[in-house]
Amino acid sequence: MFGLVGNLINSLGYIITIAFFLSRARGFKRVIKKEKYKKIDMVLLSLIFSVLAIGGTYMGTDYNGAIANTRNISVVVAAIIGGPMVGFITGLTAGIHRIIIDPYGVTSIPCGIATFLGGWGLGYLKRLNIKKKYLLGFISGIIIENASMGMILVISKPFYLALNIVETIYFPMVLVNALGVSIVILITENMMLEEDRMAGEEARLVLEIANKTLPYFREVNNDSLKNVCKTIMESLDAKIVVFTDLENIISHYAQDEKYEITHTKIRGNVTKEVLRTGIFKIVNADEKEARKLDCVSDDIISFIIVPLTSGTEITGALKVYFSENLYVSERNKNLVIGLSKLISTQLEISRIKKLKEMARDAEIRALQTQINPHFLFNALNTITSFVRINPTQARSTIIDLATYLRYNLDNGNKPVDIKMELEQVKAYVNIEKARFYDKINVHYEIDKDIELVKIPSLTIQPLVENAIQHGILNGTGGKDIYIKIYRLENNIVRIIIENNGKSIDQEVIDKIYKNEIESTKIGLYNVHRRIKLIYGKGLKIERLEEGTRIIFDIKEEE
Repeated sequence: MFGLVGNLINSLGYIITIAFFLSRARGFKRVIKKEKYKKIDMVLLSLIFSVLAIGGTYMGTDYNGAIANTRNISVVVAAIIGGPMVGFITGLTAGIHRIIIDPYGVTSIPCGIATFLGGWGLGYLKRLNIKKKYLLGFISGIIIENASMGMILVISKPFYLALNIVETIYFPMVLVNALGVSIVILITENMMLEEDRMAGEEARLVLEIANKTLPYFREVNNDSLKNVCKTIMESLDAKIVVFTDLENIISHYAQDEKYEITHTKIRGNVTKEVLRTGIFKIVNADEKEARKLDCVSDDIISFIIVPLTSGTEITGALKVYFSENLYVSERNKNLVIGLSKLISTQLEISRIKKLKEMARDAEIRALQTQINPHFLFNALNTITSFVRINPTQARSTIIDLATYLRYNLDNGNKPVDIKMELEQVKAYVNIEKARFYDKINVHYEIDKDIELVKIPSLTIQPLVENAIQHGILNGTGGKDIYIKIYRLENNIVRIIIENNGKSIDQEVIDKIYKNEIESTKIGLYNVHRRIKLIYGKGLKIERLEEGTRIIFDIKEEE
C-alpha cells in the first residue's frame, strides 16, 4: 500500500506543478477571475480540466485490474471553480475516457460513472458561495472517492475482487485526492489574492504619484511638467520620462546626461503610431527596428508609449524608458497606463482652469475698454468749468479722475480689498456728483471688519455706474443709491447695490440670465458672468416699485 501511496503522491506532484504554471498564465487568470462565465469561458475551462483529468488517469497505478489515480482532483476542481456545466463536461469527458481505455476492466464502468456524477453534482456547490473553498474541495474529494468506491462494490464482479481492491486503494485514494483538490484550489485562490494585492499596490503607487505631482498641475509650464517627469521616473525606476504633444517633445527628464534629448520634433515611428491610433505600444529589446528612432541611447532596453487624451481627442503621449529589465513588466505597464489616464485628467482640469482665467481676463479687458469717451469728455469739461470759479473742486475732481483711471488700468485681473474697490467707487461717484450736484446721493452701509476681504476688481463700480446712468439720471426723480456690504454665515459676504430711481426692465433681466444681452448692457452682464464663473452663482437682479436692487455673494477666503 505504501508503494501505491508513493505513486499517487508523485502523480499529485505533477498536477500541482501544472496547476501552479496555469495560475501564472494570463489567459487562465482572466477567465478564473470572472464572476460570470460566457460559453467560450466554459469550453476553455472544460478543455483544460478534462486534459488534466485524463492525464491523471494515465499517470495512475494498476492494481488487480483497477487504476489508482488522481483523475478526480481535476474533475472536482472544475466543478467547484466552473460550476455545474464545467463539472458536467469535465466529468463526462474524463468518465468516458476511463471506460474507453479499459472497457472490460473490473472498475472501469463504476469509476467512469462516479467521475461523471461527481463532476455534475458537485458543480452545484459553487452556488453556495462558501468562502473557504479549499475546505469545500477537501470534503468534495472525500465524497467523490467514496461514491467511486461504493459503486465498485455494487457493480464490479466478482465481489471478492472488488472488495480486495477497495480495501487496498480506499485510504490512499481518498487521502491523496481530497488533499490534492484542496491544494489546487488553494493555489488558485492564492493567485487571485495575489492579483488583488498587486492591483491594490499599483493603485496605491498611482495615487502616491498623483499626490506628488498634483501641485505641479496647478500651473502647467515647462518647469512643472519637468517636475512631473522627474517624479514618475523616480517612482518607476525608469531612465527617461517624456511628454509630447502631437508634433513636439514638450518636456522630459533623464536620469543621466547621456540620456538627454536635444531635439524637439517627434522622430520615432512608434510614437507617431500611438498618436495616430490612440493605442499604447510596448517595445522590447528584440524589436531593434522599432527601437531605432524612438530610443535615445543604446542601453535603453525597452519602453512604453501611451496616449494622452482630452475627452476622445488625442493630445499627446507619455513615454517611459527602461534599461534594467529586458522587457516592460506587467506592473510597470499597468502603472504607466494608469498614470496616462490620470495625467490626461489633470491636464484637462488645468486647461479648463486656464480657459476660465482667460475668460475672466477677457471680460476684465472688456470692462476696462468700456471707459466711456463721453464720460472722460464730460469729466474734463467739468474740471475746466471749475478751474476759474472753484479751483479746490477742480483739483479734487482731477484727483478723483486720476484715481478712477489708475484703478481701471492697474487692477485688471487680480482680487482687491473691498476698501480699495470702494475707493474707486467713491472716485467715480465724486466725479458724477461734481457734474450733477445734488441729483445723486450715495449711502454706504459697510461692516467695519469687512473692508480687507478680497473681491474681484471692477465688480461694484460697474453696478453703481449702471444705477446712476439708468436708474437715477434717466429715472423718475429718485436720487438715492445704497451700497450695503455685510457678512453672512459660512464666510459669505453679501453685497447689495440699490437705487430708488427707474426700475430695470424685466426684458433686460431675462436677457442677462439667458446670455442674450446687447452690447449696451455689457457692464452689468460682464459682472454677472464673472461672479458666476468665480463663485458659481451670478447676480440676483430685483425690480422694485421704485428702482432696482442687485445682490451678489462672494466667498471670503480663509
